[in-house]
Amino acid sequence: MLNRNAEALFWIGRYIERAENHARLIDVHYHIQQEEDFREEGNKWSRLIDALGVRQEYMQQFENFSEGDVLSFITLDLGNSNSIFSCVHQARNNLRTLRQHLPSELWDIASSFNLWLGECSVADIMKGPHQFYRQIKDRAAMFLGTEQSVMLRGNEWHFIESGRFLERAENTTRILQAVTSSCKNKDYPGIYIQLQAVLKSVSGYQAFRYYYADAFAPEGILEFLIANSSFPRSVRFSFHKLEEHLAKLELDSSEKGSGHEKVIRQAGKIKADLDYMEKEDMSEDSVEEVLKSLMESCLRLGKTMEGAFFRREGISA
Repeated sequence: MLNRNAEALFWIGRYIERAENHARLIDVHYHIQQEEDFREEGNKWSRLIDALGVRQEYMQQFENFSEGDVLSFITLDLGNSNSIFSCVHQARNNLRTLRQHLPSELWDIASSFNLWLGECSVADIMKGPHQFYRQIKDRAAMFLGTEQSVMLRGNEWHFIESGRFLERAENTTRILQAVTSSCKNKDYPGIYIQLQAVLKSVSGYQAFRYYYADAFAPEGILEFLIANSSFPRSVRFSFHKLEEHLAKLELDSSEKGSGHEKVIRQAGKIKADLDYMEKEDMSEDSVEEVLKSLMESCLRLGKTMEGAFFRREGISA
């Protein structure tokens, strides 16, 4: 299955997960933008553009950072390849090429998701941003629930799941990078408020309370989101699942080789590093370097998978 189909499946998982995670990142932004350093309009919205890594693309279209322009660009602009609409649109296009191999329910959900976003305007977002982005998360969850419920556990499913968990690890890391960067030189209450918002954005607030009760130290929140083995949106959990799906790919003798083994080794090394991470790694002095290393590892693994599984002329991000 080392062909365009495999890459299309991998990117279906990544695109749907990316759309959901962008909605979560925007939600974090709305939770924390009342802080003092967010009061200036330009600074408030440029941070969101920088967190998504699309400043250069944004500045090609706009001169200033206003709420309407930023939300339109990162949510509905098909010209921005990383907007939520673009991610859903590309996932839907990949599904269209594979309709004969995948359950029809997945096509129906992705197509409906795409049509709905195509009919939305920035005015629809501004009416109620929390409600709008909740709908995006709900539709992504519907796709995921259907995929989990009806797909055969073959290579098609493992490629989608591999893409999804690599994207999830990368995006949880990106959210934490954005927030820890904004927490520099803040006092304890300011750091706590922002990290608590991250917990809520990944639906991890109640799960965190289960583990830590009333101990809301920043180091504890960071440890939970990076190194917890049970929370589904933690980086460690994501890499455990990613390695599991990569190992279960059933390749024939002509497809197996050093590339597949290298991918598994690389994912296993990242997982092992997370398994043996110390609490001291979550301190203010260390966590920035930890997150930088994790992001580099995610990007490197993505490149390794591309070289191992996908033809050069295949679909890309």
